[in-house]
Amino acid sequence: MKRSILSLLIITLLFAGCSDRGKVTPPVAEKNPHDLVSHGDTRIDNYYWMRLSDEQKGAETPDEQSSKVLSYLNAENAYLESVMADAEELQENLFNEIVGRIKQDDESVPALENGYYYYTKYSEGKEYPVYYRKKDAPEAEEELLIDVNILAEGKSYCNVTSPRISMDNKIMAYGVDYLSRRRYDIHFVNLETGEKLDDTLSNTTGSVVWAPDNETLFYTGKDFETLRSDKIMRHKLGDSQENDETVFFESDEEFSTGIYLTTSEKYFVIFSSQTLSTEARILKTDNPGGDFEVFNPREADHEYSVDHIGNSFYVMTNTDEAENFKLMRVPEQPTLRDNWSEFIPHREDVLLQGFTLFNDYLVLSERMNALNNIRVMSYNGTSDYYIDFGEEVYTARPGDNREPDSKILRYNYTSLTTPSSVIDFNMDTKEKTIMKEVEVLGDFDKENYESERIWVTATDGTQVPVSMVYRKGFEKDGTAPLLLYAYGSYGSSTDPSFNSSVLSLLDRGFVYALAHIRGGSEMGRAWYEDGKLLNKINTFTDFNDCAQYLVDNDYTTTDLLFARGGSAGGLLMGAIVNMRPDLYRGVVAGVPFVDVVTTMLDPTIPLTTFEWDEWGDPREKVYYDYMLSYSPYDQVKEMDYPNILVTTGYWDSQVQYWEPAKWVAKLRDMKTDDNILIMKCNMDAGHGGASGRFERLRTTALEYAFMLDLAGIKE
Repeated sequence: MKRSILSLLIITLLFAGCSDRGKVTPPVAEKNPHDLVSHGDTRIDNYYWMRLSDEQKGAETPDEQSSKVLSYLNAENAYLESVMADAEELQENLFNEIVGRIKQDDESVPALENGYYYYTKYSEGKEYPVYYRKKDAPEAEEELLIDVNILAEGKSYCNVTSPRISMDNKIMAYGVDYLSRRRYDIHFVNLETGEKLDDTLSNTTGSVVWAPDNETLFYTGKDFETLRSDKIMRHKLGDSQENDETVFFESDEEFSTGIYLTTSEKYFVIFSSQTLSTEARILKTDNPGGDFEVFNPREADHEYSVDHIGNSFYVMTNTDEAENFKLMRVPEQPTLRDNWSEFIPHREDVLLQGFTLFNDYLVLSERMNALNNIRVMSYNGTSDYYIDFGEEVYTARPGDNREPDSKILRYNYTSLTTPSSVIDFNMDTKEKTIMKEVEVLGDFDKENYESERIWVTATDGTQVPVSMVYRKGFEKDGTAPLLLYAYGSYGSSTDPSFNSSVLSLLDRGFVYALAHIRGGSEMGRAWYEDGKLLNKINTFTDFNDCAQYLVDNDYTTTDLLFARGGSAGGLLMGAIVNMRPDLYRGVVAGVPFVDVVTTMLDPTIPLTTFEWDEWGDPREKVYYDYMLSYSPYDQVKEMDYPNILVTTGYWDSQVQYWEPAKWVAKLRDMKTDDNILIMKCNMDAGHGGASGRFERLRTTALEYAFMLDLAGIKE
């Protein structure tokens, strides 16, 4: 029987003159059972109808299904506003407070490249950066490149990639995404005349690599539906895009591809990668019309990355069971693995994360004992040392280093109590020059805060590090609210860094903690391997174990413990509340990847195919069964859940909006408590939220107000 749109949704959002939460009725989504059958197992998805195609989302006139979905999402947004009405003033105060710490008229440290100093500026009241350059010296006359504020005028979303300048410094390329689907159009400007060229390259990643002839360039094209970066294109200025040549097409749907220039600028490198395998192709830059040659053929479980300086390639690789990677060196020809010679050996206790090449120095990014280290060494071994940072818990990484003949290493430094800093380090003299420390406005004094690192024994005996920060004077008596954050996927490490927004929690008595759980790489590559595929549940139990430890040791109580995670960290949030709903007062799940099995069974959804080696391919029963055992959407139960805030973006290209929307609908139908369950869907944004530097902080203010209100902190 066909129903009207209004009868498909029960949406009662009237206050009847009262803002009491108990008298606000949440939206109820229609149940329309849809059978999902795999391996003889049938799952019934009552909310499968929420899924729309890009064409449906972009249509000027919504069809019946689109209207139904939009009605539901708008109803959820209206319900959130009604539930949070009592905290509306707190939310606005938080937003103004957080924005008030940001220096609005600010600029980056200029970076030298090919005779020009490049930098960005922000102006008071403006949401977007302005790109500039100066010729020869930082004191030279300023040249405007792009004012993103102008490009964003009249747009609900605007993201612009950093400009890429031709080697003769005359032509600028930049990419623009107005939809938040990470499909960029590339535009070109003649910097001598200010004229915009006719060339436009659509459906790209937004970046180009220039050849020395200043007419040829390479860019990465995308599959329009899956958004997979699947092809490298060669373009000649002045030609139509339809005439562009495909120099490489990645036919394996589990791989994505891209292109970059080596440090020496002598080679173009095309890379293809998926979770467990990579492959590079090279071409000399003085022959941009030539054919790329395979550097070393792809092999299962072999990851490598390459760069070039002088007459040698340097290769970071996990070949020959080098789980934590090692560094090899190889002449320009031949480059096959048999010719590689060991330069930095594999170490069981040190993860090699990356390397930066200079003419005279090699800089290594290493991780030991859940901390980043920067190692500087000469190629002949006469100099080899680590930079001392002077803090117990910190994050340090090489920064913007564009000139290989320099003796100066620029690196970025931060900690939970130290704002982000840009430091120039003389590799000859070891002298440090702080080029910039981000200014935090207001009454901020880093001496008012302290951080610590603790170790939690997980259920299986594994020692899990936790970093935390709080105001001085904090006492472990169980009276403080605490926010525990983690990510725990893709080998991505959650490093301790400064976040001025968090001050709004710390100054109201919160403890802020980071759980360095398995699934990241904080403790080396084995830490990642022990939190993926058929070990994924370790990620979730680690988090719950850390939370329980913090309660047991009086850092907080279950009535004041909050959890937050986004994307794959949102999956983490969904899993932990299914496993231990009693442990948390409130949970914030940002753009959460919660419908794991259904998404990973559908290769048409962006990111699915090249993530099978991260989560498993559920077309194989062993992975299907394992993923089903923790998939948050599939494991929703009739039980009490904590208070939950969910955020998503209608145009999200990484976690489609319908995953959190379906999850919220199912939770609301099945949970047996009266706790808050609300969802904010940004109808104009995608995975990263709003594009403006201030506007995106409204989500932060919402999340903080949600937690503070539950903690009984009203101002």
